[in-house]
Amino acid sequence: MSLRWNLRAHDAQLIQEIERHSNVSPVVAQLLSLRGITRPADVNLFLETKMTGLRPPQELPGVIAAVEIIFAAIEAKQKIFVYGDYDADGMTSTAILYLCLQLMNADVGYFVPNRLDDGYGLSSENLSKLKQRGAELIITVDCGIASVAEVEHANEIGLPVIITDHHHVGNILPSAAAIVHPGLPSDPYPFAGLCGAGVAFKLAWALCQHKCGSPKLPESLRNFLFRATSLAAIGTVCDVVPLLDENRIIVHHGVRCLKTFANPGLKHLMVYAKIADKPALNSGDVGFMLGPRLNAAGRLGQAQLGVELLICDDEERGQKLAAYLDELNKNRDSLDRKILKSAKKLIEEDFDPENDPALVVAEKDWHLGVIGIAAGRVAQLYHRPTVLFSIDPLGNRPAVGSARSACGVNLYDAISGASKHVIKFGGHSAAAGLSIDPANIDAFREDFFQNVIDQVSVGELIPDLDIDAEALIGQITVSMINDLEKLAPFGQSNPRPVLCATDVKLAEQPKTMGTDGRHLSLRLRQNDAYIRAVAFGKGEWAESLKDPNASFDFAFEPMINDFRGRKSAEVKLIDFRPTA
Repeated sequence: MSLRWNLRAHDAQLIQEIERHSNVSPVVAQLLSLRGITRPADVNLFLETKMTGLRPPQELPGVIAAVEIIFAAIEAKQKIFVYGDYDADGMTSTAILYLCLQLMNADVGYFVPNRLDDGYGLSSENLSKLKQRGAELIITVDCGIASVAEVEHANEIGLPVIITDHHHVGNILPSAAAIVHPGLPSDPYPFAGLCGAGVAFKLAWALCQHKCGSPKLPESLRNFLFRATSLAAIGTVCDVVPLLDENRIIVHHGVRCLKTFANPGLKHLMVYAKIADKPALNSGDVGFMLGPRLNAAGRLGQAQLGVELLICDDEERGQKLAAYLDELNKNRDSLDRKILKSAKKLIEEDFDPENDPALVVAEKDWHLGVIGIAAGRVAQLYHRPTVLFSIDPLGNRPAVGSARSACGVNLYDAISGASKHVIKFGGHSAAAGLSIDPANIDAFREDFFQNVIDQVSVGELIPDLDIDAEALIGQITVSMINDLEKLAPFGQSNPRPVLCATDVKLAEQPKTMGTDGRHLSLRLRQNDAYIRAVAFGKGEWAESLKDPNASFDFAFEPMINDFRGRKSAEVKLIDFRPTA
């Protein structure tokens, strides 16, 4: 299904003003204007990304109280546990605070729930188990803000809890000893977009300052914070929070700290991810190469090994952990492709993806840790809100579902309207999880479809592709792309620039690449200019592009290929259509 191209309108006068006042090139001025960054002060702040742009950690709500409680526990030699989460944000958050408390000479351990057995967040059972292991203070990272009953249980068994989190704040706050959160309604912080690792980084920074009694830190603590910045950058990119404001600064400097301050485990993981030899890393390397390997551990129920890799200082152990996580990622990829293939087969046989407003597909024994990825791929492939259910073949538990949105449909509202059929659900507008009696799946599907139609008609379920500008193939050079890189790091709310070129021919037949021909390599020609193009996961395009006499319009992201030290410009294709 084609995307709906939206060539964004430009204000030529505004672009000239940005160019004149901020001393940037016309193309950078144009992209800044489209992002709403127009005032000289905002332009400078956006482009400079200085560490001094980070707000003092004590300004983050709850930090001062948390620091006082933590140091009182350290002085009393109490046993502290960092209670994390099983995704990359949770793992990096756990590692940051654990390493920091070790530096403070605290008696500290960590606990990360098992995705398959424990589920997300705090559980009363696990808190009781930690109490039995001697825990006297719990510090949550990347979880806890919604755990009202669980924190109350902790209080009843004499286990104080400090919550550090960034997720949605409900109507009732847990009765925790302290809550560190950038989005507390009663104590507004200028930037609520920090991820769990960003919040943990701020708390660690404050602990370091308290330890030495000054904002100016000794070398050992400074080096720790550089290491913590690199971990926070991984969490920030992988949790897909807005790469604006403080997040932009954390990622900008964190990816630059990775090679210098990474521990042996992370360095070996970069080798397996084939990014260790790159002259400079970027947010894409973190999001597409490191993140999936860390997340694979969590998805397959072994998140504790991800945390161990991030804190391990033993060379041999770090190498073994990296090799194991790399193998887990291969297994995750295999499971993902297996579920996707099975789901596509069911959809083509039993559904009408062109006319159905959504897709609700169920099958026995799909892996619970991977159906979320597969649901996202199905939603992206068919441009429909998608729910994939895994049914227990033995019938001992409810069916477990993972949902992903498409075309702007508010997934939470659509599921909420069909909630009478489910056992429980949770999530937000773009992603959700739910459980259901398998006998109720058909009834849920019917109501879910209707709720989607109430939001948007089937004819409107066509995703928009925002295009920043039209360009000629001959204009796409290494110099031009370096200019675009001034807007990096790219990610959520600051996407890579998307350009288009029209009336383009293929200079040679398309070539498939990778396992099972999943990817595509092309050579494009426009007038007398040529450029290489790649289309990841779009091997099926080859059939539609094989006519050497046909002309096409291509939408793409410009990028630099640094092969064996030789830089060349190329483009990553997003969409194409015959030239009208």
